[in-house]
Amino acid sequence: MKLKNKRIFITGGAGFIGSHLVDRLIKNNQVTVYDNLTSGKRSYLKEHLGKKNFKFIVGDLLDFKKLKQAIKKQDVIFHLASNPDIAKSLKQPDLDLKQGIIATFNVLEAMRLNEVKEIAYTSGSGVYGDQGIKYTAENFGPLLPTSMYGASKLAAEGLISAFCFMYDMQSWIFRPANIVGDRQTHGVAFDFIKKLRKNPKELEILGDGNQSKCYLFVDDLIEVIFFAIKKTNDRVNIFNVSSDSFTTVKKIAKIVCQQMKLKNVEFKYTGGSRGWKGDVSKVRLDTKKIKKLGWKPKLTSGEAIKKSIRDLLSETCKL
Repeated sequence: MKLKNKRIFITGGAGFIGSHLVDRLIKNNQVTVYDNLTSGKRSYLKEHLGKKNFKFIVGDLLDFKKLKQAIKKQDVIFHLASNPDIAKSLKQPDLDLKQGIIATFNVLEAMRLNEVKEIAYTSGSGVYGDQGIKYTAENFGPLLPTSMYGASKLAAEGLISAFCFMYDMQSWIFRPANIVGDRQTHGVAFDFIKKLRKNPKELEILGDGNQSKCYLFVDDLIEVIFFAIKKTNDRVNIFNVSSDSFTTVKKIAKIVCQQMKLKNVEFKYTGGSRGWKGDVSKVRLDTKKIKKLGWKPKLTSGEAIKKSIRDLLSETCKL
């Protein structure tokens, strides 16, 4: 599949990753964004509003009638919409069921009824559960998520696979590391900046600060999505997306303070190895599969974090 002269439908297209995807696809395609604006922002799409090859629909994926009508005559679906607040499901256990599993089923069913055959989906490393420092490849098992978010991503992958084999569809599923960059609406650095703007003398850090994960800049994610779609043609194509570098929450806190030019900030830890119930303190993704095809990220975890913090602190970004 080549992403040129296509009619492309993006769920969650007004969000952090989705809006960056729109920026790239709008040049050579007809793009429709479908977003309920729960976490997405219309302002992220302001330069495209009014363009002849762009359409913005405010809608919820749980509104199947509206979704089915919106997907008519589309060529490719990029399904990015989901609940972005992993910790929130502790008090709302059905949140990821609705926004992840049922929403994905509705997208697939609307595709089936409209005979749309191709879908790209952003899953996540949460499908692997807590494997410590063990590197997990795409064929790792058993998959035992520790959060509702991870469970919903895994279930969505299962639904996509079943629809592909039963109804002759084709899919590209991506399991990325933590994505960072401008237009973020959540994340550890995002939260630290908000906290320090309220109180520049003290910073609460969830857990013990030793949580260690990979961070991928949003531009690298967009590039690998296009790269994998161009290079692979299986019925179901699944890829881990990560760099080989990692950084800790404690280091991120120090970088935020440096970038905000704050000194003598007191770090207060809530304790324990996890930031919240369902959090995975250490994540290691095996990326041999995508690297074998010739892809590698431009930025390391540390570089991605620093650049994203600078973007978040810029005058154009209002937290």
